[in-house]
Amino acid sequence: MPLKVLIVEDNPVARSFLAKVVRESFSDQLMISEASDLESARRRIIESQQPGADAGIVGSVETHLFKLMMVDLELPDGNGMELLAELSMSGYPATKIVTTLYSDDEHLFPALQCGADGYLLKEDRFEVLVEELQKIVRGQPPLSPAIARRLLTHFRPEGAAGTATALDTPSAFQSSRQPSPGHVQPLEQDRLTPRESEVLTYLSKGFTIKEIASLMAIRWFTVNDHIKSIYKKLNVSSRAEAAVLASKQGLV
Repeated sequence: MPLKVLIVEDNPVARSFLAKVVRESFSDQLMISEASDLESARRRIIESQQPGADAGIVGSVETHLFKLMMVDLELPDGNGMELLAELSMSGYPATKIVTTLYSDDEHLFPALQCGADGYLLKEDRFEVLVEELQKIVRGQPPLSPAIARRLLTHFRPEGAAGTATALDTPSAFQSSRQPSPGHVQPLEQDRLTPRESEVLTYLSKGFTIKEIASLMAIRWFTVNDHIKSIYKKLNVSSRAEAAVLASKQGLV
């Protein structure tokens, strides 16, 4: 069965762009539906839960549900957070990703509280959005670099190095990356090359791959290679983890 995707976006150009991002991100056979407002989005969601036998649709209801939803926050007939909250309350089994232009706390945190599984900025470069969306396959939350940085700043504000925060307390996030017995994580700064240290500094500040490439006067895929090397050396799997570890170890 194809992977069913619902894009909720009122701007037709943005809808087309996001559809291209989705197609580039997944190798699965895709069935992409679009909705320009809350009303049409709700209608498509209800239809996915009640496949019509007269349309020749076979299989269980679960096979027809949307597995991925990309939801804009500002829609003609309301706020996308309403839809996120409704989906969370109903237990609809879809990965829900916010796609918006808003990167401020007033939109970010309420969206996460309403059940968003990721938060992407439509102004990001195409390849950045693809890179972040592909994290779904690895069970990681897609977060635009600027959003990951904002989350880190929120939980560890500047000047609070000696104050205990949410990131200082034991959590599933931290325990998942604890080294196994006899294994030492290679966090020493001398393990990173000067170029890797520079890339890590820009990553920690929320720059995109193309922005880093421009600042360092190198190709974007070279930056991507540096990032892969950084992840391997720091034993992490995301920008957010790399930024946190680098900050705590004084690498940046």
